[in-house]
Amino acid sequence: MAKTDNSLSLLTKYSDIMVAVGVIMIVVMMIIPLPTWLLSLLIVFNISLALIILLVAMYNEDPLQFSIFPALLLIMTLFRLALNVSSTRLILLEGDAGEVIEQFGNFVVGGNPIVGLIVFLILVLIQFIVITKGSERVAEVAARFTLDAMPGKQMAIDADLNAGLINDIEARQRRIDIQRQADFYGAMDGATKFVKGDAIAGIVITLINITGGIIIGTFQLNMGSIGEVAVRFTLLTVGDGLVSQIPALLLSTATGIIVTKAASDANLGSDMVSQILDNPKVLTITGIFLFGLAAVPGLPFFPFATIGGFLIYIAYVMRKTVRESIEKDEVDEIEAEVEETKKPENVFNLLNVDTLELELGYGLIPLVDANQGGDLLDRVILIRRQIAIELGIVVPPVRIRDNMQLEPNKYLIKLKGVVMAEGELLLDRLLAMNPGEELQLAGTETLEPAFGLPALWIEEKDREEAEISGCTVVDPPSVLSTHLTEFIKNHATEIISRQDVQNIINHVKETSPSVVDEVIPRLLSLSEVHRIIVNLLSERVPVRDMVTIFEAIGDYSGVTKDLDILTEYVRQSISRQIINSYIENNTLNVITLSPETEKIIRNSVQETDGGNYLALEPRQAQSVANELSAIIEKNAVMGLQPAVLTPPIIRLYFRRLIERNFPSIPVLSYNEIPQNVNIEVVGTVNLK
Repeated sequence: MAKTDNSLSLLTKYSDIMVAVGVIMIVVMMIIPLPTWLLSLLIVFNISLALIILLVAMYNEDPLQFSIFPALLLIMTLFRLALNVSSTRLILLEGDAGEVIEQFGNFVVGGNPIVGLIVFLILVLIQFIVITKGSERVAEVAARFTLDAMPGKQMAIDADLNAGLINDIEARQRRIDIQRQADFYGAMDGATKFVKGDAIAGIVITLINITGGIIIGTFQLNMGSIGEVAVRFTLLTVGDGLVSQIPALLLSTATGIIVTKAASDANLGSDMVSQILDNPKVLTITGIFLFGLAAVPGLPFFPFATIGGFLIYIAYVMRKTVRESIEKDEVDEIEAEVEETKKPENVFNLLNVDTLELELGYGLIPLVDANQGGDLLDRVILIRRQIAIELGIVVPPVRIRDNMQLEPNKYLIKLKGVVMAEGELLLDRLLAMNPGEELQLAGTETLEPAFGLPALWIEEKDREEAEISGCTVVDPPSVLSTHLTEFIKNHATEIISRQDVQNIINHVKETSPSVVDEVIPRLLSLSEVHRIIVNLLSERVPVRDMVTIFEAIGDYSGVTKDLDILTEYVRQSISRQIINSYIENNTLNVITLSPETEKIIRNSVQETDGGNYLALEPRQAQSVANELSAIIEKNAVMGLQPAVLTPPIIRLYFRRLIERNFPSIPVLSYNEIPQNVNIEVVGTVNLK
């Protein structure tokens, strides 16, 4: 056993050298004469190898498992032609080509050269016209359609990757498989031409051997009369043709099997038995029909009755087997359910909670039904891409399900199993919004779910009138998509988990390992980094540039371990990404604080062992809110959305002071403003 393993190991180790030497020897065979015993041995080897290739093609479940077949087909064709050349040389020079060829010429066709020639021509015609022609056409069509389908398959892979159904490694492997499949069918399209040319060469070689053999045997070798010579050389030529065309026929069949079983997911034998004999009713009808033919006077009774009875018996056995299998499956299912209920670990499946869920009333099911034009699933994929670009986080897949207990047009958005938002859609209407003015249109009053703006559900015929009056008109799927997008942005701090942060860190570590290794776990733990990420996302600060974030943490974690202060340092490092969306024409509109207000807030910061917090009197806090609200409303009339600009030391505390009343107002510090940005003060909060 050990010797066998060593031999196989050596065979595998030096396989490349052996194949190269083998191809060279095939070429040498065409030049150097071979002894008859070696030619016979190589002919048997050729038949055996062709049979092995045919069986491998039948038992492979995927054509790509035999991706070497096109190159192997070329080598086998070259090998067979080399054998033809060697046998032709021996036939014409000596009138003898070895035992195998002679026995095929005498035994297989009964020593009759005419019968042998007819059998040979039939084999060639079967191979050339039936198998080769069909394989060539199938390979050509398969190659064309495989190449045409590549863009769609690539887009499907990208969609699955964006939806979180597969990871980067699986996506990369699928792309490689698609490319290999296209290359394989393209190669098969060309390889079928080898088989076609081989069939033509077989006919030509046969004619040459017969004609040349008669001339040489009669006039050079003096082997007897023309009739005797013709019989001798015709039998040898037919034998040579048969031993060549049998492996050629096997390879042609293997080619046809490979290119025609692309849709199969098992080996050929299993598929044929399972698919042809899968319906007992078909076998029963066929058997009864054959019995009817057996009863017709003049037709032979025995063959029709025998095959008909056999088919009816097979149908009976299959019905019995299927019935027993169904009963056994039912019993096994019941037993499995009982066993599952006995397993205490099965309860843990009930503890899984989806991060994001979208429940739809039955009236909104068309939104997700592609057959009815629904594209909500595609929109969710785009939302996840948008969030990844804007905030730099990967949103987990959104589970969408119907809820028959909801009102037909209502939907719910759940976060970790808790209903956090809801809305209502009218699929046959459009939503019209005009934040600045009262809507003077006919429709059903409602509130836009994402921002709570007054809106109307209007009919399609009123769309043009609404747009002329300055309204923004959107369709129901866009309303739901916008609501889901804003929900994810507003709750990003609750959506991103510690595992999500770890996945982001692993991704960064692939390109910048030293930056990550410096911070985790030497300076901060995973939970502390998670806290900093959450602090940034709470103000919608993008965390896409994780390399810069980690560099800032590494620079300042030696100065302080306070995560809030570290967050402020990180904000200063990625300040350009923060203020980029607030700048227009290189100008930043800001609301500032008066010196008195800054002093009051700075003096109100209380330091404790649990952290720092702002202890401002309720009257003063309300005064800040009122003044800030008045300034914001004044600028909103002019179409401006200013940010609040504060000194770095109080930025965090002022943000916490106003975040309940003004969650969407950005609060920036002086250190976050680049020098080349113009600052336009549009108001000042003055707390007395």
